[in-house]
Amino acid sequence: MQTPAKRIDDAPSDIADTQTSGRNSIPLSLKIPEPSARPGETPDFSTLNLSPAGAVRRPETNALAGDMHDMPYVLVRVLDDEGVARGPWVPSISPDALRQGLKYMMTTRVYDDRMARAQRQGKTSFYMKCTGEEAIAIAQAMALSPDDMCFPTYRQQGLFIARNYPLKKLMCQVYSNVEDPVKGRQMPIMYSDRGVNIFSISGNLAVQFNQAVGWAMASALSADTRIAISWIGDGATAEGDFHSALTFASVYHAPVILNIVNNQWAISSFQGIAGGEEAPFAARGIGYGLPSLRVDGNDFLAVYAATQWAADRARSNLGATLIELFTYRAESHSSSDDPTRYRPVEEGPSWPLGDPIERLKMHLIKIGEWSEAQHEELHEAIVKEVRDTQREAEALGTLGSGQTPSPKTMFEDVYKEPDWRLLRQRQEAGF
Repeated sequence: MQTPAKRIDDAPSDIADTQTSGRNSIPLSLKIPEPSARPGETPDFSTLNLSPAGAVRRPETNALAGDMHDMPYVLVRVLDDEGVARGPWVPSISPDALRQGLKYMMTTRVYDDRMARAQRQGKTSFYMKCTGEEAIAIAQAMALSPDDMCFPTYRQQGLFIARNYPLKKLMCQVYSNVEDPVKGRQMPIMYSDRGVNIFSISGNLAVQFNQAVGWAMASALSADTRIAISWIGDGATAEGDFHSALTFASVYHAPVILNIVNNQWAISSFQGIAGGEEAPFAARGIGYGLPSLRVDGNDFLAVYAATQWAADRARSNLGATLIELFTYRAESHSSSDDPTRYRPVEEGPSWPLGDPIERLKMHLIKIGEWSEAQHEELHEAIVKEVRDTQREAEALGTLGSGQTPSPKTMFEDVYKEPDWRLLRQRQEAGF
């Protein structure tokens, strides 16, 4: 029951004086969001709202957004601390598919480690890892159709791996060498390939939400069957593009899934700077009339189930879904970042939702479909495959080797039919 508002003559005298005189007798102050711990302090996650595994209800696929206002304030979880799948969100997915998902996540992590090491060795200028967030891209890719269009940010390299994109091509893009599939036109890690329906990553954060909504609207206008999906980080929710995208997605019931990857840190600014302390990021969908979920991003099964639920809505012409994927960026923002300058070293290992790879491994062992020996054997095989592939990619060129795409490629892929002016410019340039 709502408490009746006090009248001005019931208020404390200093507040009443302020309201009647028009002057402010109380000193004003701003709230400056601060993380719970800084370097040298003990990590503290005691204030996190973490629902028990299996405790959160699963709305019907056709549920009205207005009947789901509680969902952004709870956390969809399936796997408990012992690796047991619990509750209404347990997805129908075979052990074979789970083992494949585990392999994709392990491959992503090994690939990340090798490429980060290559950057430290001066073989490329820049790299960004997704350590601790592998379940997001992998589970979501597996829950979708390969024909669905992805608009990622820079920590969804697992999309390519889950769509069986050649590792060598990813590495060549990082090295910007002669077989770079984007011909040196993007900085390292900004992968794209139309053949696997993954749109070009943009350094202008949050713009991919608008691109995904627009693509989804076009798909619906042409009576296609494909949906779109996009990702941004928690910090990018403060961008105007975020709100524009939600408006169009809501008004036109665009068949799109919009993901906010809340990994707690946007470069060196913690998620409270973007408003994460005031309300969960998923709650921002309420004002737009969008069904919104808050999901344990380190739980492969929960991510898979929530994505499948949202995809079913989109395919049924029920419109967009906003998903906040609650996770933790275990390593640096990029190769240019030193996280020890702004957060405790122990914070990553202390993250209460654990490691997505270890959690899925534990679940498979729990149901009798995996073992520690099998896991070690698979890890060794992946390390060998990635190492051998890296040698092949590096033979085609690394930073400073001079083995780069020919300058003549700058005149290609501009128009469907070559323009005469471009042809003349190319000739004048000697290509």
